[in-house]
Amino acid sequence: MIRVEHLTKTFGEIQAVRDVSFEVGMGEIFAFLGPNGAGKTTTIKMLTTLLRPTSGKVEIDGLDPAHQQNEVRKRFGIVFQDPSLDDELTAAENLDLHGALYHVPRKLRVERTESLLKLFELWDRRNDPVKQFSGGMRRRLEIARGLLHTPKIIFLDEPTLGLDPQTRNQLWAQVKKLNEEERVTVFLTTHYMDEADRVAHRIAVIDHGAIVAQGTPAELKQQTNSETLEQAFLALTGSSIRDEGAEANRDLRNMAKMWRGRR
Repeated sequence: MIRVEHLTKTFGEIQAVRDVSFEVGMGEIFAFLGPNGAGKTTTIKMLTTLLRPTSGKVEIDGLDPAHQQNEVRKRFGIVFQDPSLDDELTAAENLDLHGALYHVPRKLRVERTESLLKLFELWDRRNDPVKQFSGGMRRRLEIARGLLHTPKIIFLDEPTLGLDPQTRNQLWAQVKKLNEEERVTVFLTTHYMDEADRVAHRIAVIDHGAIVAQGTPAELKQQTNSETLEQAFLALTGSSIRDEGAEANRDLRNMAKMWRGRR
């Protein structure tokens, strides 16, 4: 479903992603883990048509995101770290608007809205404005919205950040159920190693722009002689503290420099 071969992205003299290769199979839950500034965000932007690779190849369901943006965007849904719902609209209205933007037929929008809101336990609140929702309810609604147009892949970028353990557990149980019932491929990032250990079929660890390990959670623990995935992660990436938001800020600075250089 996702194929990445020798992917590289440079911003001027800075190489943000270095010769990255991995594959994600259909119906797989794949965790993409790394410290802050490791290259996760840049890689995801190339997978989701927001950045063009400097070199290398990406395929999403057999399509090239750099040259077939519209067709690729129909294949995936995405849930960003930052909230993106309309607080003044109801839960049902947020989903209906998303479906209309993706040209989902009205009858199917109604059916999918009911099905997804029931799956994520939001059906009883469908007519309430989102501004009345808790953080956990908003995240569940964002995932439901990302799935409304029946994508083959859902990208979840730290979807449980800031949520309490009970809400995190419930959300992942719902995502796993959806993965099993609809065979949706899940590409996720998280800093909660217990989540990745519990839900991911396979994991790739990226650090300093390069993949440093791939395998199942058990394989990574065995490879590093670790009892937990967190211990394995630290063994692979080191224990030094990374700058929060370093990668995103670096991308913005470098894109700004490139833009100024073209003027």
